[in-house]
Amino acid sequence: MVLRPPVEPMLAQAAEVIPPVRPHVPVAYEKKFDGHRAILFTPAAPGGRVLLQTRRGSMIEDRFPDLVAAADQLPAGLVLDGELLVWDVEAGRLSFEGLQRRAAARGRTAAGLAASRPAYFVAFDVLQDGVELLDLPYRERRRRLEVLFASRALTAPWTLCPMTTDLATVREWLESWTDVSGVEGLVIKPMSQRYLPRARGWSKVRRRDTTEALVGAVTGSLARPQLLVLGRYDETGRLRAVGHTVPLRPDQARLVAQQLATADPGHPWNGVRFASAWGSRDALDAVLVRPDLVAEISADRSVDRGGVFRHPLRFKRLRLDVAVEDVPRFGAGPAAAVG
Repeated sequence: MVLRPPVEPMLAQAAEVIPPVRPHVPVAYEKKFDGHRAILFTPAAPGGRVLLQTRRGSMIEDRFPDLVAAADQLPAGLVLDGELLVWDVEAGRLSFEGLQRRAAARGRTAAGLAASRPAYFVAFDVLQDGVELLDLPYRERRRRLEVLFASRALTAPWTLCPMTTDLATVREWLESWTDVSGVEGLVIKPMSQRYLPRARGWSKVRRRDTTEALVGAVTGSLARPQLLVLGRYDETGRLRAVGHTVPLRPDQARLVAQQLATADPGHPWNGVRFASAWGSRDALDAVLVRPDLVAEISADRSVDRGGVFRHPLRFKRLRLDVAVEDVPRFGAGPAAAVG
């Protein structure tokens, strides 16, 4: 059997903590990068095309001509599963916003962006190397992937995803990953597991940091708030929305309701629509409140360049001991906190 697109990728189930070690079920730990999932196909015969598939099955090789050109380093009939990343040359860091621009660009625009925002492919699985490998256990697929990188002496834009089976190394990663650009957590994979398209057979743990933001609006009502819409002031003194929380628990909602105040007529968010999810056009039905209440939240590492959290935030508690001016500024990210 020869794999052809679209191939439905294997997925991961979110977990709050690293699952406990079970001696009879050895696992591997991979670094999780903040990019776009992609599956790359090299042609099986001369004259064929390099193909690049998104998680949802769209073909985007025309948006990444630099990866297509670099595929001459790879053998024929190869299928790699991995993560697409983009490096912003001017900023000197990985850029999710740059990745979005590249994923939407075509033709001359795509070629131009490839120079200033080159793409990288972080490979974490091999699904075919001339023959289909889905039924092989992860440990054997990983071995073949490592042999591929070593035998071909692969260099950028091809990157082998870091992996370990050593818990001490994992602990080091957990302590240092806030300093690694583009790393947002871990993926845990059973060593004996075959590749299961569509199945959530892996686990993923995202790094979460505690920080603060101002409550500028709620859904529901002041008496029964459901979600908190949060903001931070930027350097010009403008209150900017940074995201919203997941639904509050009943006890949290009661505590928050006791402190909420009706918005004044000059609320900075008058007339503003708040997206129900990052990148969505659907709007929340929000009620503005006086933006003087500080919420402590936990957030993962997925933050756009402007300072907006891409995933819902988790409310932890109110910080009645923290003044508005002590809240981190817009753009400070999830690691900033007032202590």
